[in-house]
Amino acid sequence: MVIEIRTYRLKPGTAEEFIRVAREEVLPLLAAAGLRVRTVGRSLVAENGHEEAYLVREFDSIEELERLETAFYGGDAWREGPRDAIVSRILSYHSVVLDGAELGL
Repeated sequence: MVIEIRTYRLKPGTAEEFIRVAREEVLPLLAAAGLRVRTVGRSLVAENGHEEAYLVREFDSIEELERLETAFYGGDAWREGPRDAIVSRILSYHSVVLDGAELGL
């Protein structure tokens, strides 16, 4: 298993709406596309005063991660759906991909 932790630095005042859109609109689309989300939420700490959020997903392999992401982010459901509502609130993001076995998962 592979775990991806994605963190988002958000524009000021946008965290609540970012989380709402992610939970209500994006998560169902990700699930329908076969992407397994463990959790999404707001960071307990605002680094340098910036609002931050996270998304944790799991995959069977790096190859599955790449295949599912390419299909999802290139698809109409994302591009014509909540993409702008999410992307317009992000200043930057960073992903870390971990071996679930090394985490004891």
